[in-house]
Amino acid sequence: MTARATRVGRSRRLAADAGLLVVAAAFVLPLAWVLLSSVDPDADLRVKTPDGLTFDNFDAILTDDITFTPLRNSLVLCGGATVLTVVCAALAAYPLSRFRSRLNRPFLLTILFATSLPITAIMVPVYALFVQIDLIDTMQGTIFFFAASQLPFAIWLMKNFMDGVPKELEEAAWTDGASSLQSLVRIVLPLMGPGVAVVTVFSFVMMWGNFFVPFMLLLTPDQMPAAVSINEFFGNRGTVAYGQLAAFSIIYSTPVILLYVLVARRLGGGFALGGAVKG
Repeated sequence: MTARATRVGRSRRLAADAGLLVVAAAFVLPLAWVLLSSVDPDADLRVKTPDGLTFDNFDAILTDDITFTPLRNSLVLCGGATVLTVVCAALAAYPLSRFRSRLNRPFLLTILFATSLPITAIMVPVYALFVQIDLIDTMQGTIFFFAASQLPFAIWLMKNFMDGVPKELEEAAWTDGASSLQSLVRIVLPLMGPGVAVVTVFSFVMMWGNFFVPFMLLLTPDQMPAAVSINEFFGNRGTVAYGQLAAFSIIYSTPVILLYVLVARRLGGGFALGGAVKG
């Protein structure tokens, strides 16, 4: 019976390992295609070793019109919207976390419902509204909508992280004459650094890969972000510049990777609250 149980357990582990390998392959193969095709002079949809290495694909895309201007637009749009989202989320989450009210639960449920709404369901009225208030084809209008679309989930995340900061620390600051805003900025936010980092990375990544919103709200080609300009690599009649597309994908992914590296320590640093409220 013990030997049979051992065989069953071994079979389950093998099945679990096989499933994990399949999942890993689903992520690794596209990444391998991007890396190999970017230096392949004859790239296609197959994952294969290049016959010869070339950097012509990178030379072809490293121009203002193809790469630098769209990337700058993406950084302005996503960076500005991320800052606005994090600031508004912190200000909205603070009273939800620190003050008790009968409206807290309905408000949080409304936020949770808002996170499930697809953007495509509201783009038509948003487009009509932006036309009426003269925000269509403007960077600031797109930034505002980006921030508004990410704000519900950002508030939800920020509130959960803020609940982990002991209120006793703020009460001590209030005793010394600090206001609620001062305690939020000087005590709560520094202690919930990993939470702020999570909200920042999540918001930036979701905006960085968003194609539909800037495609609908921006009309001038010079204002298009990289998420929209990548569509230019898909030509007419099904022709695609696969090598240039792969090279652009690598450059396009670089800001997100750099952002994660910059906040990696904060993500793994923990809250470091041990002993803060002792004594």
